[in-house]
Amino acid sequence: MVRFRSFSLTAFLLTLFAANISAQQKKPLRFTDAHTLTITGKAWDSEPFYHRLDTARYAALSGTLKRLATHSAGLAISFKTNSSTISAKWQTSPKRPSDNMTGIAYEGLDLYILQDARWQYAGVARPSTHDISETTIVENMADGEKTCLLFLPTYDEILCLEIGIDAEASIVPNTNPFRKNILIYGSSIVQGASASRPGLAYPAKLSRQTGYHFINMGFSGNAKMETAVADMIAPLPMDAFILDCVPNPSAEEVLERTANMVNTIRRYHPNVPIIAIQSVAREKGNFDQHIARRIKLKDQYFRQEIEKLQKDDDNLYLIEAEGLLGDDQEGTADGIHPNDLGFERMLQKIRPTILEIFAKYGI
Repeated sequence: MVRFRSFSLTAFLLTLFAANISAQQKKPLRFTDAHTLTITGKAWDSEPFYHRLDTARYAALSGTLKRLATHSAGLAISFKTNSSTISAKWQTSPKRPSDNMTGIAYEGLDLYILQDARWQYAGVARPSTHDISETTIVENMADGEKTCLLFLPTYDEILCLEIGIDAEASIVPNTNPFRKNILIYGSSIVQGASASRPGLAYPAKLSRQTGYHFINMGFSGNAKMETAVADMIAPLPMDAFILDCVPNPSAEEVLERTANMVNTIRRYHPNVPIIAIQSVAREKGNFDQHIARRIKLKDQYFRQEIEKLQKDDDNLYLIEAEGLLGDDQEGTADGIHPNDLGFERMLQKIRPTILEIFAKYGI
């Protein structure tokens, strides 16, 4: 015979009453299309709004590069609101997260609020198991206006996004809070693998920590310094360029393409600083001798080509790979891509050098 556990009618009514009170206390929300707010992190104004570039303008790019350009890595929505609650509704493509990244980083959202002149983490929007998600990012905030940055997914395409606030509150576009334009071209490491959330990808962290507008041109597995890519980025009105693109090309491609990439940029920007970064150590190469030799050869060729160019170019700089991830082999998620610790170690090394170079140019 099936027996049911007794349940107090009083307890049931109290639970129902509490749930009803909680529902009554929830403030109704009003949603605003993020398209009406300010987007940061783009190299130029273009449509589609949430794509990093308008691929229709660049017929020579490969199909894979065009697809990666639809990912919103490094893009953020800048706005001000006096709401006590911030929520989001958004739709991404049908892609599923990869096994070396969190779902939040891959297709979620990451909110920062300016507090005491510092960008402070405020909350994340976790994606649902479906392509359309809705969630509260932060609630019960104090009265007053908040200056906000909502970072978009690093590895998926945003199809639509609405930001929810208290029904009686206001939300207005904010200006781009970052100055100048510095393009970072590189691999999945630039794009953001394997940070735990979008705001922890290193170009985004650099922007918040320094106040400069670092533009994420990371193309996962496909930053191979192709002529079509050099021709695309070189004319852009940048104050500096950072080339963190050694991980993806073969050693032979590094040898063949580095000079063309630098020289193409130089034709448009004779005097801006170009900062080249060697490859982060592949911790998989601690024991795999083939991987270790391959990375060592690529870094060797990259240094060789940069040093040749430096003989006639006083505005070209090299940051070496040693120490980029520390020396305890705890800086990656999978032996290749930095985790949050690895990205912070990268910044501890490259940030002072970058700022020192910028100071020389009055950037």
